[in-house]
Amino acid sequence: MKTYLRPCAAVSSEIIIKHSRFICYIAPVSGREAAEAFIESIRQQHPKANHNCWSYVAGYPEDPQQWNCSDDGEPKGTAGQPMLNILRHSGIGEICAVVTRYFGGVKLGTGGLVRAYGQSLNESIRLLETEPVVPQLDISLSAGYELTGDLEQLISRFNILVKERLFEQQLLIHGSIETQLLEDLKLALQPIQHKVSLSYDDKAA
Repeated sequence: MKTYLRPCAAVSSEIIIKHSRFICYIAPVSGREAAEAFIESIRQQHPKANHNCWSYVAGYPEDPQQWNCSDDGEPKGTAGQPMLNILRHSGIGEICAVVTRYFGGVKLGTGGLVRAYGQSLNESIRLLETEPVVPQLDISLSAGYELTGDLEQLISRFNILVKERLFEQQLLIHGSIETQLLEDLKLALQPIQHKVSLSYDDKAA
């Protein structure tokens, strides 16, 4: 996984289109459960709204398992999916957006709805401040004590966050490294790979 952006804080904006109010809320979320909780909080805040349409990318932006959306009663494909398309193309992760609509009496048609929900979301995205997220991977290094110096140099060189050092038959180090540095670490270990054991979750790398 590569470094990506996430919202620093929640933002909101409101626009009026043909007498309908579109209020967009964006919040940072860490996972699908947090996204669902945010959506429910907006529903409770606007119980009389005609629609609370939503979309989210609840984690790493390129992981489809973190994507979801809903038209919440609007014609299929006119709200949630267009909003999700915008979020996906923004490259921002850990983000949830809800657009609350109060119907103003004038129907917008399917094309008009797509434009309206997209415009509402884009207004809030323009207000958004973001921060980088550097994906980390848990790793374990094991080697004889004669290689302690070599391992400590690698820990410093690759900015490995050491969580635990165990002094058993061999030195065992549990820590985390920036995911994008894993291949470089493997290359650095090649001269001593017959004496060092490196383990990690292949699926997370």
